[in-house]
Amino acid sequence: MLERLYHYTRKRSEATCIADVRIGLCYTAVMLDDGCVGLAYTFREAVQRCCATRKHSQPFTGRSIVEMLRGITSGDMLERTVGIAAANAVLNRESDRLVDGDALDLIELRHDDVVGMVGYFGPLVEALRKRVRRLLIFEQKSIASEEVYPEEKAPALLQNCTVALITATTIINNTFEQLINAATSCRVRVVLGPSTPLAPEVFAPLGVSLLSGVIVADPAAVLRIVSEGGGMQAFKNCVKKVNLKL
Repeated sequence: MLERLYHYTRKRSEATCIADVRIGLCYTAVMLDDGCVGLAYTFREAVQRCCATRKHSQPFTGRSIVEMLRGITSGDMLERTVGIAAANAVLNRESDRLVDGDALDLIELRHDDVVGMVGYFGPLVEALRKRVRRLLIFEQKSIASEEVYPEEKAPALLQNCTVALITATTIINNTFEQLINAATSCRVRVVLGPSTPLAPEVFAPLGVSLLSGVIVADPAAVLRIVSEGGGMQAFKNCVKKVNLKL
């Protein structure tokens, strides 16, 4: 899937090189020379050991867009993070196919649904509790709730769900394909979060129903927030939530 994402994005890139890169505590941002910015979640373990794994002496800034996108398929998580952020700068732009708003506004939920949520999306949890029979949350962090399970249980338990909401950070840590394959019996399969690449031809063959990501509306503000360690709450007025039905 990562290889397909690389080729899909490369064909659609009109930029020639990277203008700026910010690797923050919560997110990584890449600005292209055409001014567009893309985001990807920063895994702390990638940053903590990045000095030992940086293989290139030159900085990210100034490299060709093709070289940066090749990082999507890298075995190094930091390079993969920057590559996916660059892909989102290429792909996540205004289009007539996009629908503004939250993903839940576009999903047909039923009272008897069992929803598997990979990644804890706090703003969605309460709304889901009111609309479905059961909610299973799979999360790396420790959260005190009977709904929350360790992330390693997701592949097995997703097979019993009717709706799967999968964080796009699983693309970065390379667990996405295992999870989407486990969710083949789900009626609805959604990829969501600021790291989501809006690449329908890549995700539709995998059975994804909806891509829910963001478009950066205020590039300068987003770069500053990333540099200062801010996350999605701080991005609130600087990005636009968008959805692409597949």
